Amino acid sequence: MLCFAHDWTGDPLSKTHLMRGLSKDNRILWVSSIGYRAPKASGRDFRRILDKLKAFTEPVREVEPNLFVLNPLAIPAWGNPAMHAVNRELLKLQVRRATDRLGLRNVVNWVFTPTAAVIAGALGESFLIYYCVDEFTAFHDVPAELMDLERSLVEKVDLCIVSSEKLLRTKSQYNPRTALVRHGVQYEHFRTALAPKTKIPADIAALPKPVIGYFGLMADEWIDIPLMEAVARHFSGGSMVLLGKVTTDISRLTALPNVHVLGRKPFSELPAYCKGFDVAINPFPINEMTLNANPLKVREYLAAGLPVVSTRIPEVEVVKEARIGDTTEAFIELLEEELKLPGPRPERGASMRYESWEVRIEEVRRAVAATGRY
Repeated sequence: MLCFAHDWTGDPLSKTHLMRGLSKDNRILWVSSIGYRAPKASGRDFRRILDKLKAFTEPVREVEPNLFVLNPLAIPAWGNPAMHAVNRELLKLQVRRATDRLGLRNVVNWVFTPTAAVIAGALGESFLIYYCVDEFTAFHDVPAELMDLERSLVEKVDLCIVSSEKLLRTKSQYNPRTALVRHGVQYEHFRTALAPKTKIPADIAALPKPVIGYFGLMADEWIDIPLMEAVARHFSGGSMVLLGKVTTDISRLTALPNVHVLGRKPFSELPAYCKGFDVAINPFPINEMTLNANPLKVREYLAAGLPVVSTRIPEVEVVKEARIGDTTEAFIELLEEELKLPGPRPERGASMRYESWEVRIEEVRRAVAATGRY
């Protein structure tokens, strides 16, 4: 198998879990991010360019059994049709050299990013899948040309897999072979939050109770800072713990003495942090991006046995154990209610066993078979 995805070194996302599951029976070449926007004159983008150039010099390496990573070189100029052809040939050369070296044949190509539309279908693939988890038209920094690339990708693939009902309605307009496969969860991994031998990490073990926890990306479109501030102020005697990468101004939160921003933590440590949480939150603002999203963290919190309170995101509503707060007041009221039985409990989230990534992979296999093309 071949997949065009985000950088392997990034946080584990749905594509990571899927490919790890599929690598049990398949050899997989993971092609790290080829970017979707032109770099800006910023220190962050300059550092990313340097990181990408350094990664390009590294050979294809086996990061896990049957899972190999290629860090390709591409020019993120998707608004220029001439550059599409340049990137196509550049990527074909790099990818074919890697697949030949690994002896990959009869390749199924999983495309997780619309920029890979420039090469998808040009590698002699036996089957082409576009796995769509975001509405890219809602991203504020995505060029219009990328939207055209995505539509062309949806139209030509053998199967389009989406992770939300809203995406299903949108993408099925352009390809009738579109299937809904919701996100799964590493059930057994997060269930270790309930194990007696699991130790609460030292940086949260002694924090004042209740501990209101969140993990995930903290970016403009993905967290409701006024809501989180209101929650932190209401539970001023307790603690709010925030884990994850920060790409937006959260000074309103860090100014509060009971808010603890602890940065990114390894995926392996998240169950231990869950054990230290009394309740978990999914404070998504309501916008076009979040309405199309299916937050992994909700099923992960639940698998760890935590109570969960979220804003009204459609794909959270289908998870019956999660509580939905429509206003700041309602959100806080639900937190108060859930804190009557705080912390991980074995009876919570047991249904997540039937929403594991292994179950989702079987759904994918059925969707592939239903196309009659493979």
